[in-house]
Amino acid sequence: MQTVVLGTTGTTAEDVVAVARHHARVELGEDAVTALAAAREIVDALAAKPDPVYGVSTGFGALATRHIGQDLRAALQRNIVRSHAAGMGPRVEREVVRALMFLRLKTVCSGHTGVRPEVAQTMADVLNAGITPVVHEYGSLGCSGDLAPLSHCALTLMGEGDAEGPDGETRPAGELLAEHGITPVELREKEGLALLNGTDGMLGMLVMALADLDTLYKSADITAALSLEALLGTAKVLAPELHAIRPHPGQAASAANMLAVLAGSGLTGHHQDDAPRVQDAYSVRCAPQVAGAGRDTLAHARTVAERELAAAVDNPVVLPDGRVESNGNFHGAPVAYVLDFLAIAAADLGSIAERRTDRLLDKNRSHGLPPFLADDAGVDSGLMIAQYTQAALVSELKRLAVPASADSIPSSAMQEDHVSMGWSAARKLRTAVGNLGRIIAVELYAATRAIELREGLTPAPASRAVIEAVRKAGVEGPGPDRFLAPDLAAADTFVREGRLVAAVEPVTGPLA
Repeated sequence: MQTVVLGTTGTTAEDVVAVARHHARVELGEDAVTALAAAREIVDALAAKPDPVYGVSTGFGALATRHIGQDLRAALQRNIVRSHAAGMGPRVEREVVRALMFLRLKTVCSGHTGVRPEVAQTMADVLNAGITPVVHEYGSLGCSGDLAPLSHCALTLMGEGDAEGPDGETRPAGELLAEHGITPVELREKEGLALLNGTDGMLGMLVMALADLDTLYKSADITAALSLEALLGTAKVLAPELHAIRPHPGQAASAANMLAVLAGSGLTGHHQDDAPRVQDAYSVRCAPQVAGAGRDTLAHARTVAERELAAAVDNPVVLPDGRVESNGNFHGAPVAYVLDFLAIAAADLGSIAERRTDRLLDKNRSHGLPPFLADDAGVDSGLMIAQYTQAALVSELKRLAVPASADSIPSSAMQEDHVSMGWSAARKLRTAVGNLGRIIAVELYAATRAIELREGLTPAPASRAVIEAVRKAGVEGPGPDRFLAPDLAAADTFVREGRLVAAVEPVTGPLA
């Protein structure tokens, strides 16, 4: 099993995915343990003084004006966790919660939060035991961090609330901790607040979305190339010298991917022999420009994610010179914006893929293909309703592209009067990514069938490799109408698991 060691300088996207999805083991680095102990000494010294310090000896948010005596501080930290664990709605996915917990631990290990080393170790122990707190869909405004989601995680550390065990069964958290020999933590000054005050949920979902979208953008380049080939389009528009004069890196990468897939095709440009076509439709000809713009959006989002992965997000923070200062680093705007931006890019990529599918099915625009790619049009409906499903998914993507980060609802008696809604942006992006994969799967299904219907013409070697692999995966080829949902589900799995890219790269070499 992979082991991820957390130090004081943050973590990587690869480590987040390893812990969240592949249950990599988490360990605290020696530098993190040293930094945790040093910061805790500062907090303990401030706690012993009569002067109020926010988060250490005061209430929180709009209640920060009350000084809390030493006899009530343990209760203060327990109570903030209990009261903030107020989420509602469906449960959040296991991988999201694991990412959330791991990223909170990442900030704790920075040494800027004032949390004791034993609390950080308990966080690692819970992750390593496969215990996953029950976190709900609603409760975060993306400012002062993902408060409710993180509170449900902190509640598990205290041995309270519900959690899911490694067997997938939901039980009281205290029972699960006891079974794995983990002692519940008793929170002291600053610790309750430090466990709640971060953008970890939205960041975790951003990191996983970026990993998924990297695969989907490569997959979309492949399906766009297959559709171009099936429509007897021209590959001349993919020439690198054309894209060099508009030097967007994503555009050049997408064009290069498509050109690699189409190398050796006997279909591209074939229409010019007997039915000259000056230009292909935008959905075919402009595929690299649209997918490329999305790729450049991914690059920007990845830069933001990398900065956040290196950050310590808390309020207040412990500084090396001994000060404990309040700040606004918990505000989710930097992450929320790119989450929304990615949803826009995903909607556009899905939209152009659907337009190519529709063109493949329309006998007036498909250049000789049968209506709806049906075996016996009229008796058979072919892929007519597969395109309906794809269109419904695109319509949903357009609704999901409406930015959450443009909204703000004041909270905490107007103390938190401008919030990011970044958690909401992350949740809708997660849905958008899933829908985009399904849309690409429908195009794959239509394009491979269309290529097979071009009898007498030889597709590119990469196209033949895709058709062979997708048929082995249970996605059937041309023929009379059949129960279509299983084919579409198999195509979706084929795309989502990266098998489409894996089928092509032995022929083309690594795609960009």
